[in-house]
Amino acid sequence: MPDMSLTVDQTTPIATQSLIATTHVVLQEPDTPPEQRRSTATFRLTDAYALVGAFVAALSMTVLLFTTILPFDAPLGFVVVTFALFVTTYALLVSMDESGPAVRDRVAAVVIHSLAFLMLLALVFVIAYAFVRGAQAMRYINLYTQDLSKTGPLDPLSSGGVLHAIIGTLIMIAIALVICIPVGITCAVFLNEIPGRFSRFVRTIVEAMTALPSIIAGLFIYATFILMLGFPKSGLAAALAMSVMMLPIIIRSADVVLRLVPGTLREASYAMGSGQWRTVWHVTLPTARSGLATAVILGTARGIGETSPILLTSGVTAAINANPLNGPMVSLPLQVFEFAKSSESGFVLRAFATAGVLMVLVLILFVAARIIGGRAPGNLSKRQARRRTAESARDFARMQSHTSASSPATSAIPSS
Repeated sequence: MPDMSLTVDQTTPIATQSLIATTHVVLQEPDTPPEQRRSTATFRLTDAYALVGAFVAALSMTVLLFTTILPFDAPLGFVVVTFALFVTTYALLVSMDESGPAVRDRVAAVVIHSLAFLMLLALVFVIAYAFVRGAQAMRYINLYTQDLSKTGPLDPLSSGGVLHAIIGTLIMIAIALVICIPVGITCAVFLNEIPGRFSRFVRTIVEAMTALPSIIAGLFIYATFILMLGFPKSGLAAALAMSVMMLPIIIRSADVVLRLVPGTLREASYAMGSGQWRTVWHVTLPTARSGLATAVILGTARGIGETSPILLTSGVTAAINANPLNGPMVSLPLQVFEFAKSSESGFVLRAFATAGVLMVLVLILFVAARIIGGRAPGNLSKRQARRRTAESARDFARMQSHTSASSPATSAIPSS
């Protein structure tokens, strides 16, 4: 390699010599091949070849085992053996190109993705099965516009519907949310803003209540609200039982979300002179708005699917009851349970159709909650942006008027 350097004349002053550095330029040989850049992609073409090859090899070996060598014919065993052979074969193929840590990482990734795909497949199967079995009853409009007050088990699908259960579900979940949202978020704020021994005790109780069986919540409301206080079975009692189930979920989820708010935001608010509760209202809660909406969604999902608390505290009815203070009120999950108890095919089809209606209703509620509270911090809606622009314009006009009013007073001061 030729060495190129800068030389310093002996007549150059010492101060100048100290500022001159020696530079070595390394020239590349013309025959040296260019360096290949390493790909940083997480999924390469060789990975696809290894996955496909491992799956084909595992499937072929399992077919050979189950048809020729071993006397097995169970479908579940076929799937388990195929998956085990697939993971083993994939590990062998990856070990040909990668080192030990990379092989373990690829195998773990395949196992985790396989389990996630299995859960997704089970969810799709449950939803699709309910809609396919209930499609015959869901075609009739009366399912959504009538109740069962004039319908019996032997009546055709064109008679009767679940309107009373839809109304009951909406009323119960609305009352439960009115109770749980302010109480749950306030309790979560208390746990984050006022630490101490009592806060740790409350957090422990909340974590324990997240696993509370639903029948216990129903028995608690039945014993206190109905037996001790003397209130009748009603939609309000059922909503209270749902609140007992929803409240720990909302508190726990909101507590975790509020912990994620950066402490620097609170410190900046305190530095500008804001108090603790003003900081909570104007900084902490708006920052965690999206996460709090998720907490409400999780609590709603827990409460809207309950059956046994509704059966204990509200009872069953076949007619529409829009009064939550008196009389039995049925929900969609409870109506599915009542339909499924019947041995008549018409009621069984109505059970699957009611389950489909429940899933659609839950989806609508979740989308509405995400639209209302799912906006990320700093992302303003059009209405909020217009209001912020108008406030800025008013502040600018106020400062301009203040400046123009103070200018004559300043000019009137005699110069010394």
